[in-house]
Amino acid sequence: MAVRIIGGTLRGRKLEVPSALGLRPTPDRVRETLFNWLQRYSAGAHCLDLFAGSGGLGIEAYSRGAGLVVAIEQNSKVFQVLQKRTVEWNLDKHYKVLKADALQWLSNWSGESFDVIFLDPPFQKQYLPRLISLIQEKGCLKADGLLYIERPLEQSLPDSLEMLKEQKAGGLYYGLYKLRAL
Repeated sequence: MAVRIIGGTLRGRKLEVPSALGLRPTPDRVRETLFNWLQRYSAGAHCLDLFAGSGGLGIEAYSRGAGLVVAIEQNSKVFQVLQKRTVEWNLDKHYKVLKADALQWLSNWSGESFDVIFLDPPFQKQYLPRLISLIQEKGCLKADGLLYIERPLEQSLPDSLEMLKEQKAGGLYYGLYKLRAL
């Protein structure tokens, strides 16, 4: 299986997607909608791609002019494919892939806040409430930053989020959100 980059400097390139339990690459039409929404935020943005998986979201952001993308992936096989792609495509100046558990990495995070955070965790694990809480506690999203979230239809979101845009595709909701001030 492969994911196609749909815009920017890497447009048309294909990302190999290794077989891994729970890996659900974001479909082209969903990514296209997302990056249309993010058009004015993309240039120079610092992005965090937790649960990077295929790398489709983070590499699409890089292709469209993000200043920095940090991609977190725990699965060794998937991480190796992302690492290899980073070298082959010469992305290493602005695309950093780290092998780590997303929750642990976020718990230990300190540094510059991100403009956009992509959250597409495994659906069966119910990670979203904890992730959103950690992002808020640690201050890793800038005050005017955006969260992109993919979630199953039956999963609600915490009240700490303000929905900016949301759509349904198959068995999931995807959308852009802001954190409400504490």
